[in-house]
Amino acid sequence: MTGSRIMQRISVLLVASFCLANLANSLAATKPHTILFGKWIQVKVPDADGEKMRDLKVRPILIDSRLKEYSTGNPHDVSERLLVVRRVFRLNDALPQEAGNRWQWQPGGWLFLDRVTGRISQLNLPDFDPFYSEASWYRDYVAYCGVSDDGKKLYAMVVQIGRRKPILNKELGPLTEGETIDSQCAAPVWERTPTRVTFHPAHLPQLLFSIRGRAADLITEPDAEQEN
Repeated sequence: MTGSRIMQRISVLLVASFCLANLANSLAATKPHTILFGKWIQVKVPDADGEKMRDLKVRPILIDSRLKEYSTGNPHDVSERLLVVRRVFRLNDALPQEAGNRWQWQPGGWLFLDRVTGRISQLNLPDFDPFYSEASWYRDYVAYCGVSDDGKKLYAMVVQIGRRKPILNKELGPLTEGETIDSQCAAPVWERTPTRVTFHPAHLPQLLFSIRGRAADLITEPDAEQEN
């Protein structure tokens, strides 16, 4: 066998080894991670004013058996790969003149979990209030009553994952004082065919919106079934 033939075979073997190594690394990188939720525990969280405490059930989020975050409520499967869940975290409430830490549980926003990469990221939901906003999910849409930055106005919000601007952002009226999560607005109610969502703000008329792709329209006329 000539030297050139030997070199050709060596080159082929090197290329094959390189491709197999890349394939193995690729398969290892795409191996799904294990996302589990631990046992429920009951904790105390403050109300909107921080004057009273209420009970809340939370449980840990484990990625490949490692503690990553804490959550409350049931997760929502957006797809076979992606899911969302409400976050709860502990905040150090100690004053500068106090010795040691004073850990306090706080309700947070929503987390976005990827089963393939094992990554957890925080969803940016405009005007979502940790104390007064009760979210309702359908597919990759989430509906909730948002609160303005000054805490004076209530908004009907519909957000789609992956879009920067809300599909729906409509002022409902003034924010009234209340202590519980659902004191301002109960969780919106979704309908499948056609895709619609109803908001039930406290002390205000309910509103029904039709969701079509990236747009939302207010439905003002009653359906034929309702008229009959």
